[in-house]
Amino acid sequence: MKAVMNLQAKKLELVQLIINTQKPLTLKKVEEVLRGEKDDDWLDIISDAERISLENGLAEANKGKLIPHEDVMKEAKVKYNLG
Repeated sequence: MKAVMNLQAKKLELVQLIINTQKPLTLKKVEEVLRGEKDDDWLDIISDAERISLENGLAEANKGKLIPHEDVMKEAKVKYNLG
């Protein structure tokens, strides 16, 4: 709920800035950004912790530090008593 309120507050703040500007070029740039906007990419909306975790995982994979799928599944079955 807090994130929604923060988003609404940010929108109101931006509307106020747009209303108060006297610079046509600034308005043109804002319009270009908003009209060119596409749906959020999942990478743009994940947390910093998630992004860091992904980057660390990719770095390990690039170094060849991988665990075979079969090993992961065996460990999960033991950990969660999945038989």
